[in-house]
Amino acid sequence: MAAPKKGRSASAQGKPGRSLALILIAIVALTGGMFLSGHTTPRLGIDLAGGTSITLKAKSEPGQESAINKTNMDTAVEIMERRVNGLGVSEAEVQTQGDRNIIVNIPKGTNSKQAREQVGTTAKLYFRPVLATEVSGAAASASPEPSASSSASKESDGEEATDKDEATPSDESASGTPSASATSQGRAVTDALAADSTPSASASAPASAGDDAATGADSKLQAQYAALDCTKPSVRATADDGAKPGDSSLACGQNSQGQWQKYLLGPAAVDGTDVDKAQAVYDTQSGAGWKVTMDFTSGGAKKFGDITGELAQKQSPQNQFAIVLDGDVVSDPYVRQALTGGTAEISGSFDQTEAQELSNMLSYGALPLSFEEQSVTTVTAALGGEQLHAGLIAGAIGLALVVIYLVVYYRGLSLIAIASLLVSAVLTYVIMALLGPAIGFALNLPAVCGAIVAIGITADSFIVFFERIRDEVREGRTLRPAVARAWPRARRTILVSDFVSFLAAAVLFIVTVGKVQGFAFTLGLTTLLDVVVVFFFTKPLMTILARRKFFASGHSWSGLDPKRLGAKPPLRRSRRVSAPVDPKEA
Repeated sequence: MAAPKKGRSASAQGKPGRSLALILIAIVALTGGMFLSGHTTPRLGIDLAGGTSITLKAKSEPGQESAINKTNMDTAVEIMERRVNGLGVSEAEVQTQGDRNIIVNIPKGTNSKQAREQVGTTAKLYFRPVLATEVSGAAASASPEPSASSSASKESDGEEATDKDEATPSDESASGTPSASATSQGRAVTDALAADSTPSASASAPASAGDDAATGADSKLQAQYAALDCTKPSVRATADDGAKPGDSSLACGQNSQGQWQKYLLGPAAVDGTDVDKAQAVYDTQSGAGWKVTMDFTSGGAKKFGDITGELAQKQSPQNQFAIVLDGDVVSDPYVRQALTGGTAEISGSFDQTEAQELSNMLSYGALPLSFEEQSVTTVTAALGGEQLHAGLIAGAIGLALVVIYLVVYYRGLSLIAIASLLVSAVLTYVIMALLGPAIGFALNLPAVCGAIVAIGITADSFIVFFERIRDEVREGRTLRPAVARAWPRARRTILVSDFVSFLAAAVLFIVTVGKVQGFAFTLGLTTLLDVVVVFFFTKPLMTILARRKFFASGHSWSGLDPKRLGAKPPLRRSRRVSAPVDPKEA
């Protein structure tokens, strides 16, 4: 029975070079990917790199002072966190301060202007029917927007109009699905929002639309629309003048040529809270580019179906609806048919960034409260840099003490441990650098602490393995069988220990927020890497070195000297010799 057991052990230990080659190939591939991506350093959090801090104050609408409560503030914080994460930021902090303020800290490296627009634009998203629209200010006379009649003439000539977004049903089986077209905002609407293919509005669409809008807006509002100049920032900021959802209103937005467009809009038909989910996706089937898909709530689906059914029967521009976020028209698709399925697509001239911005606004555009920006300050990394410097010194001292202990106590075995620590450090650094652009991971001070703590976890795994080997040597076994017998026992201990550490990190990551999650994430990552390094580097390297004379002979500096370990005499196999049997006398 001894021979088969020995054969199995030898085969299991026979090719440790494969494991070493595999992990070395992985290191080279990851390192190459890091340099090719251009991100050769980990992305830093706001405490290490600095950033922007935005203070927002909740405002109460007349007669709704009770709306500023803990529930609504917590909901606003949650939505703002999702908005910021929609920009690819992971280490942003969003938290309440007092009972009316919200603080948003955004790390350096993020487009702070874009973040302010999406976080500071805090609340009111509506879908409003377009009563009239035209290019605003001096640009209107110098470079007029293509009129509805010009679009019609293009289409009659067999060309596709590209001056407006189109909304269409997301169900590809729907009949009459039009091809994607660009929006006047430079943002497109897919098959869910589609317009009449042959609008017959006159060439003076803005003027005629303004006349037709008389039934939808009073003369005072029409006069304000005529005088509206959206090229002036101060005018754009007050264009809607606090209009209520049930009132007609004015709004501004930019078209695809970068010109400011003014709008006369009807009462809100769909509220931002009626959008259940919006997502930017690439249209792989038609190759038309990026589009935004929308899913509505059950109540929102009915509202959306009703308004699109009404708009589909009208001429341009009154077959359009405007997606308005705090008085700013972010898209104005036109409609060809009633969209009653509860889903819609916006497609046309989107690039990826525009599609993601619009989907982010649609998903997180409606907050339960209104907010005003109180202050915007730049956060320096001076304090975090000092703390990082002190932390790195502490980590270096701790690492030096670990290395000294390994050299003094384990001697030659310490070379294996140090090499394994270096491999673990390289993998940790490269993966952190790659995770920055991949998932927005940012290295903050707690994350650095997690990496320092991981040194002890990794060293503990080596010590467990080495002590199991030394125990086998003490029992009188030579080194190669000692390594073979020690590994299964050490493996179980290492896996259990690392599982407990990873479980603690996972729980900490789930139940905490902000910077503590950085500590938990780093601790969990380094724990997983410890398993990879021990299985694919430390153990194979130990198996190879066990065949070398320096270790196999138990050299006094190998760390496996039988005399120093107080080993028993070598175990020897011997055959049993049967004692002579004396013949029994009869």
